[in-house]
Amino acid sequence: MKKQGKVVRWDSTRAFGFIRSPDTPADIFFHIKDFRGAAAPQEGMLVTFDEIHVGGKGPRAMSVQAPLSLQDAPPRRTNAREAMTPTPAQSRTTTRNRTLNRTVPSRPAAPALLLMLGWAVLLGWEIRAGRLPAMALPIALLLNLATFFMYWVDKHAAQTGQWRTPENTLHLLALLGGWPGAWWAQALLRHKSSKASFLAAYWATVALHCLVLAGFLFSPQLQSLLLNR
Repeated sequence: MKKQGKVVRWDSTRAFGFIRSPDTPADIFFHIKDFRGAAAPQEGMLVTFDEIHVGGKGPRAMSVQAPLSLQDAPPRRTNAREAMTPTPAQSRTTTRNRTLNRTVPSRPAAPALLLMLGWAVLLGWEIRAGRLPAMALPIALLLNLATFFMYWVDKHAAQTGQWRTPENTLHLLALLGGWPGAWWAQALLRHKSSKASFLAAYWATVALHCLVLAGFLFSPQLQSLLLNR
């Protein structure tokens, strides 16, 4: 059954957006490959679509198209001054982007880099003291590379509308020791770097991992418990 709604967000650089419909409580995701129309989607555009639900994710719109009356209408002639004048929707988008660029602070790198340095020193210390095997260092390196790669895969999936990597998987990799790779992925790929709930869980995994590593160094009981298993 076809539903009707309005495009409330459109990211032209990442080729996806969201539709708001009175028949669905949540905003509905759609990708450019699911859009049927001569012109590109725009915020405020009225559309019809088919709604699906896949893999426990939020609703997704398929076969999105503008009303036929808009698609078939001949283009209106504009003069050069009109062509250079932004529409109200474009003006609002530009103003919002400028505001976000001014108000969103850059990620503080120094504390994270110091924490990574301390983590590497602690890891090397435990290897040198014989509390961890020498293979722990290359395993940690491979784990961090794998974590960075999983972030890249998830961002690519988000941009192309493909199957996403569960957030619990990313958190598990961070908990096991891939948190430095996760931090660099968030900083360089600009992925999972602004969602407050995800970042709170991420830093919780960092704290838990570092506490266990420090406890393994300073607690003989924990060492014997883990090594005797």
